[in-house]
Amino acid sequence: MRSRRGPPRARRPCHTSTSHPPCRPSSALAARAVGRASHPPHLRGWHLGTPNRVIQWRVNIVILVQVQRHENQVEAGKGLEMRKLVLSGFLASEEIYINQLEALLLPMKPLKATATTSQPVLTIQQIETIFYKIQDIYEIHKEFYDNLCPKVQQWDSQVTMGHLFQKLASQLGVYKAFVDNYKVALETAEKCSQSNNQFQKISEELKVKGPKDSKDSHTSVTMEALLYKPIDRVTRSTLVLHDLLKHTPVDHPDYPLLQDALRISQNFLSSINEDIDPRRTAVTTPKGETRQLVKDGFLVEMSESSRKLRHVFLFTDVLLCAKLKKTSAGKHQQYDCKWYIPLADLVFPSPEESEASPQVHPFPDHELEDMKVKISALKSEIQKEKANKGQSRAIERLKKKMFENEFLLLLNSPTIPFRIHNRNGKSYLFLLSSDYERSEWREAIQKLQKKDLQAFVLSSVELQVLTGSCFKLRTVHNIPVTSNKDDDESPGLYGFLHVIVHSAKGFKQSANLYCTLEVDSFGYFVSKAKTRVFRDTTEPKWDEEFEIELEGSQSLRILCYEKCYDKTKVNKDNNEIVDKIMGKGQIQLDPQTVESKNWHTDVIEMNGIKVEFSMKFTSRDMSLKRTPSKKQTGVFGVKISVVTKRERSKVPYIVRQCIEEVEKRGIEEVGIYRISGVATDIQALKAVFDANNKDILLMLSDMDINAIAGTLKLYFRELPEPLLTDRLYPAFMEGIALSDPAAKENCMMHLLRSLPDPNLITFLFLLEHLKRVAEKEPINKMSLHNLATVFGPTLLRPSEVESKAHLTSAADIWSHDVMAQVQVLLYYLQHPPISFAELKRNTLYFSTDV
Repeated sequence: MRSRRGPPRARRPCHTSTSHPPCRPSSALAARAVGRASHPPHLRGWHLGTPNRVIQWRVNIVILVQVQRHENQVEAGKGLEMRKLVLSGFLASEEIYINQLEALLLPMKPLKATATTSQPVLTIQQIETIFYKIQDIYEIHKEFYDNLCPKVQQWDSQVTMGHLFQKLASQLGVYKAFVDNYKVALETAEKCSQSNNQFQKISEELKVKGPKDSKDSHTSVTMEALLYKPIDRVTRSTLVLHDLLKHTPVDHPDYPLLQDALRISQNFLSSINEDIDPRRTAVTTPKGETRQLVKDGFLVEMSESSRKLRHVFLFTDVLLCAKLKKTSAGKHQQYDCKWYIPLADLVFPSPEESEASPQVHPFPDHELEDMKVKISALKSEIQKEKANKGQSRAIERLKKKMFENEFLLLLNSPTIPFRIHNRNGKSYLFLLSSDYERSEWREAIQKLQKKDLQAFVLSSVELQVLTGSCFKLRTVHNIPVTSNKDDDESPGLYGFLHVIVHSAKGFKQSANLYCTLEVDSFGYFVSKAKTRVFRDTTEPKWDEEFEIELEGSQSLRILCYEKCYDKTKVNKDNNEIVDKIMGKGQIQLDPQTVESKNWHTDVIEMNGIKVEFSMKFTSRDMSLKRTPSKKQTGVFGVKISVVTKRERSKVPYIVRQCIEEVEKRGIEEVGIYRISGVATDIQALKAVFDANNKDILLMLSDMDINAIAGTLKLYFRELPEPLLTDRLYPAFMEGIALSDPAAKENCMMHLLRSLPDPNLITFLFLLEHLKRVAEKEPINKMSLHNLATVFGPTLLRPSEVESKAHLTSAADIWSHDVMAQVQVLLYYLQHPPISFAELKRNTLYFSTDV
């Protein structure tokens, strides 16, 4: 049956008429209803042309008003519920506080009773001094608690209690009197304890009643600890007022009363000069001055022949060494004081004065390198999980593993000794990773010691107050590891920083001067380069260039030293001659500044000395690019097969000469191949080898050995393709990952056999040299692992195509590649001698296709 409805009528244009109301709401009710969202989604586009639609529209407006009112009521309800929770928590702590005051007052009556006898424990004056204003404070808080408790227990939304807090704040004058007497009360109690055994027993074990719902009926607390409770309570009450205001509606009757109470409390705290606030300072110094925190940081202490991570706090008159207590989840963290030294008693023993200490055994370098590799691999895994939107639980698990490895690295890497001594007691030894850091601590302490300081001994309560202040005073909140960094923090720079140290000015007298360079890596600073000593001058001009590898680095430090040649001034902690730091400075490595292709020249000012330097940065992905030499007559940047063919030799002349010179006079050099040579010397050697100059041998014999070692590394780095070739790179990565030793042996030997002869013979020649260098590890500190770390990324690198296809960031390059590159070279270094002839005859290893 066909519908009789005709075509739909055209919708009438929106207009005002007597028969139809306007299409837009004009009533006050509607205006209020759409206050939050003037055009609700379900009303947009309506053309209200019929009475029915107008009625429906008005119904919707009424519903919106009701919904809005309901939402406001819900929000208000939530705020009042939070208000109740805040009050309930405060009430519980108030009950504990009253019990503590009761425990403090308990011995007062019997002590007063004996004061008038022939054998008093304390005099009336001593009792009044120790317990001054405690009774008044107790009565104030008991009344407050008794009035607040029923209001919280019979809670409803209309309950008011602002007047109770206002009254409590108005009685803070009693606390002012208590605070003024606090120090005298402590001293009196301590003297009485020392002179009277009976009072000592009383004051050491006061019984505090537990809360009503607590399983513990009583706990034992010292009198000194209880005397501090009123001081702590003042700040606690102020913090609660902040919380209550946050969760009290502005139109609530309590709001102005709580505001007034907070104003009174804050004025009171200001009037007593902050010395009662453990968050900001810890009582006063012996001279009555405010004790301030000057410096703090995490240091490694040698304690009972083992390394311990400590948080060290330098105050205006005392150095305090603490450790963070382990606490269960949800509880406030606290510090435990291990020891303290008043600065008046602190001395730095000179090298000749310091007692011989037990040998500090450095952690094996290969184990430190393994930790770095693990950390980088974990970083990469975390990035992958984040990119794939992995589960937060998996990411947290990886972060935990990363923190554990970073913590071990931070604990075991420092080796620079920093010894301090208490003239009345024992010595303490810290190990630092940076001479810059050691100098900072020494200078900060010596600056404070220029003031007129007094020796003192902290009472147990004073020590408790001081240690308690550390948590909120500290400026270094987290252990300096990358896993503690926020995601949006800079990851630092990965690549090579080229630094030229030009000159220095501002020395007042002639001296033998040199500079060292430090950069941060994995949360701590490491010395990376050292200029030559410029003798007997006030204006040294070094003009020395260094190439420094950066691994997530953010800062560069320059230290200027005066060289000491007096062999009597030896540090007994590490048997090294102590050179004097003349100045030091630090700059941030801003990626936007250093990543330009041009050199950036700057000046660091340090103690009136100005050091001029230049720097430029090459990112790690840019350093993967190998530029062939434009002139085929040279050796740098020329294929190894071309060089050996031209020279009619099996191993390039440059490789043979550099290795020969290192073995002749550098094999016992500390840090050989690890310490950077002067870049200008390396470039001079490069030019001589490229030109095939007749004076090469003479120049080599006069050149600094680190420059010769650097020239060898540069030659391998500038080959058009790595010594172990681009073609075989993926196979080396797969081979080193094999688990079965026999399969790995077969694969790794077959890969060597697959190398072109010039590459293989040169590699085996270098391999045997590095093994000979490692034999001198006790002297040169270069283990097989250290050498593998230096040469692995140079001899074995992904091709540019490979790196672009698989890697996305500089951090990934380090974690994915270096780990495997080091392991490949280390495998061959740890292998028994490999013969070129035996490899080629296939008598030892059977072949498989790559």
